[in-house]
Amino acid sequence: MRAHIRQCIEPLEEKILKLEEGRPASADVSQVLDALGLSHLKLASAQVISLLDMLADGITPVDGPVVTALLRLCEAHKKFLYALAGVLEQPPATLQPRPSEAVQPEPVQPEGFQPEGLQPEGLQPEGLQPEAVQPEGLHQEAAHAPVHDDQQAERAAQAARQGITSIRVPTERLDSLIELVGKLMVTFAVLSQSGTRGATLSASTLAELDTVITGLQTQVDAIRLVPLKQIFLPMNRLVQGLAQKMRKKVRFTITGDDLALDKTIVECLNEPLVHLLRNALDHGLETPEERLDKGKDETGGVHLAAWRKGDTAYVEVSDDGRGLDASKIMKKAVEKGLVAMDAELTDAEAIRFILASGFSTAEKVTDVSGRGVGMDAVANAVREQLGGEIDIENLPSGGSRFTLSIPLSRSVNEGIVDALVCRVGAETLIVPSRDVLEIYAPGPRDLVALPDGADTVSVRGQIFHLLRLCEHLGLGDARRGIEKGLIVAVRMGETSAALLVDEVLRQQQVVVTGFTVPVQEIYGLPILGFGMMGESDALVLDIEKLLAGLAEPAEARAAAPAT
Repeated sequence: MRAHIRQCIEPLEEKILKLEEGRPASADVSQVLDALGLSHLKLASAQVISLLDMLADGITPVDGPVVTALLRLCEAHKKFLYALAGVLEQPPATLQPRPSEAVQPEPVQPEGFQPEGLQPEGLQPEGLQPEAVQPEGLHQEAAHAPVHDDQQAERAAQAARQGITSIRVPTERLDSLIELVGKLMVTFAVLSQSGTRGATLSASTLAELDTVITGLQTQVDAIRLVPLKQIFLPMNRLVQGLAQKMRKKVRFTITGDDLALDKTIVECLNEPLVHLLRNALDHGLETPEERLDKGKDETGGVHLAAWRKGDTAYVEVSDDGRGLDASKIMKKAVEKGLVAMDAELTDAEAIRFILASGFSTAEKVTDVSGRGVGMDAVANAVREQLGGEIDIENLPSGGSRFTLSIPLSRSVNEGIVDALVCRVGAETLIVPSRDVLEIYAPGPRDLVALPDGADTVSVRGQIFHLLRLCEHLGLGDARRGIEKGLIVAVRMGETSAALLVDEVLRQQQVVVTGFTVPVQEIYGLPILGFGMMGESDALVLDIEKLLAGLAEPAEARAAAPAT
């Protein structure tokens, strides 16, 4: 029921957000007011009615505060429907006084008497917002107002972190899936009843079975796709709540929210995006006064975008604020011993130090965020959970841009994947095809030894670091000629290597499952999981971890001080 209610409210929220884009037509505003029931309110005051009429007629501009108020009305509608359906998780216990306050008369204040509604903290009835009872003009209102905005921002952040519990599936896709399952059952029946009628019938039946299973896998993968709109929409409430709390004016825009990605990717993007948006508002954008002093528009801009290029999805968070101070970051990096004092780095290289563990240049850490505080957690989430990378840059016109690149082929570490089945010594290993560039039969002249003892191999004129899997995994004699084996060239991001195997047996689809115990952590092996191939099983290599082990020694040598 919660999913059905959200499906009813989300289109209305989208219409409200579109009102902030440019100058909306009066018909669009009237449509939103009608959907919220504001056009049919029976109000006793003609002046209040005229306020709504001016908004509907386009006389009153639709600015940020109006959009925020309309979004809060949507949230109230949703909670009301949740309550009617009996699915409201935390029913508000508002206007319920404490038992002590219900039985005790109000004490007389001989001195320092405060007007009604301005009780000291601790005597305020639970659930009653201070700003709702304070008279206008009192200085206490400003002191208590951020509490409400802070709660709004926190609720929006919690909503963004919630996992996706339901997915919309078109009926035609379900019909196609049911049809494929039916074909699969019929083909299995034919295969099981064929008996010994010959290999020809079995071969043709197996070919048909393979076609049906491939189509079934494609349909199931498509069903798992969900639009980014499901996590982008709550970000609007997060940004608006934070902007009001910090008393900043912000214009928040979203593009590409109709991009559909795997459910796992969408869920893993929640935390990084919440943190990046908090950083953008708290430490990226200046206050309206600071922006006016710099000749900027007092309303800052924060943009959230998503797009797909090939097998990679990109999610970008940018702002037009003060940007990242490269010199300040470099100074802090020298203090933490991350780089030598005389090192000459470009600004683009220096600002990447904010991704280091525990790195921060903030003079004070706010309750919202700290530019660089926790950025290592964002980077780890993108790299480890999504297998992606994060790029940072300062914009020439001012501000900063954070771009998350997510390879879509790495979204599923468990499931059906295309793979190369290789023999290394007496063992059979599986290499995911998504990481393979090519297979090459090397000759003795292709091997080049480096001064530090490392081996490289030339593959069609391109130099790769040579990794002998027999030696690396301790599976047998690795120092025989490379011409007796095959090179499997792999790439992960900007790192590549040539894996030397004894033989490439075949290419096929395998079912990858995880271990019931953390084998990778216990033994430190670059193993992604367990691959089931039908008649036999084998271990699946984790190419990302394998190449990371090659890069670490090189980085350690480069960072070591000269003696």
